[in-house]
Amino acid sequence: MNAVLRHALRFFAATALVALLPTMGATNYPVQGSSSTAGVPRTDAAGITWLCRPGLANDPCTSNMASTAVQANGSTTITRLAPATSPAFDCFYVYPTVSREPAVNADLTVQPAETAAAVAQASRFSQVCQVWAPMYRQSTLLTLSFGPAAVARATPVAYQSMLAGWQDYLAHYNQGRPIIFIGHSQGAALLIDLLRSQVDQTPALRHLLVSAIILGGNVVVPTTAGAQGSFQHIPACSATARVGCVIAYSSYPSQPPPDSLFGRPGQGVSNQSGQTTTSGVQVLCVNPATLNASSGPLDTYFPVADVTTRGVSVTTPWVEYPNLYTAQCEHAGGATWLNVTASAVPGDPRSRVTEAGGAVWGYHVADVNLALGNLVRDVQQQEVAYRAASS
Repeated sequence: MNAVLRHALRFFAATALVALLPTMGATNYPVQGSSSTAGVPRTDAAGITWLCRPGLANDPCTSNMASTAVQANGSTTITRLAPATSPAFDCFYVYPTVSREPAVNADLTVQPAETAAAVAQASRFSQVCQVWAPMYRQSTLLTLSFGPAAVARATPVAYQSMLAGWQDYLAHYNQGRPIIFIGHSQGAALLIDLLRSQVDQTPALRHLLVSAIILGGNVVVPTTAGAQGSFQHIPACSATARVGCVIAYSSYPSQPPPDSLFGRPGQGVSNQSGQTTTSGVQVLCVNPATLNASSGPLDTYFPVADVTTRGVSVTTPWVEYPNLYTAQCEHAGGATWLNVTASAVPGDPRSRVTEAGGAVWGYHVADVNLALGNLVRDVQQQEVAYRAASS
């Protein structure tokens, strides 16, 4: 493993959670529709511990979604939303690498890191689905710092643990409801394996698939005849009228370097899903703003503690930065990525994301939040299309 990659891995182990740390100190998130003394058990009869599930007290995936939209001129608008009431769709969420436990694989204790990830990445989807998120024995940040060999040893344990949560959900809770899969980073890599082994070859489950949002996980598609992509029967989403498809990307401000961990097949995060092929395939990029090859504006949401808005008072749990960024999928030099460009408006008070882990990581930590508003709308429109196709 070269020195640059080793440094990046260790740097990320120390700093990847910087964007989430301000929210991690809170143990009681403002939750709508539940109380701290009532609700379904966190660990069910099958022994699965749930980070999020319908009816759970203080469920982070139904946390307060009130947001303040901040424009480039500093003007603000507050929007208050609530989780959908009895939604007809489920979201199955697998969180990214966040565990700071001093072990190769995390245990199943719900800690502030997992809670903060669910709030930041999954909670806003509660507008359009009921969110299920099993705890799983993920590869920890410590393991990540030890490099690919350590991650390879830890990944089967993580996958089997996540798979048990999926099987419990499917056997006892799904009841034929259509599903949106959501995963980022390690969660995305594990979902690639799950979809490939459990859904892609099973027509009945493919019928339930509305969309798979797999970010920072290196979904690959064939570029030459005979090459094998991540999936055989789950195509890329190309319009909101298309369902049973995948939205995937990794965000960078420019072309990823040769040793990037995302956007290049057969390296980096690809190893967590066993995708080692480097020829005849390329990493998939679907622009969440347009679902096509054109550029479009991102609708960015962050927990308010994670960003700085100079001179603007924000009192809601969320801040929205509409039109701060535009994005377009790019392919060059063997890499495919979502190229994210910040606007350059003089006096704009909104803070910009940075490549906190260096160029090999790009904007990975912010993959979800940079386009969170777009992704929720994509799902909402895909649900409409799914209903129409099923009627």
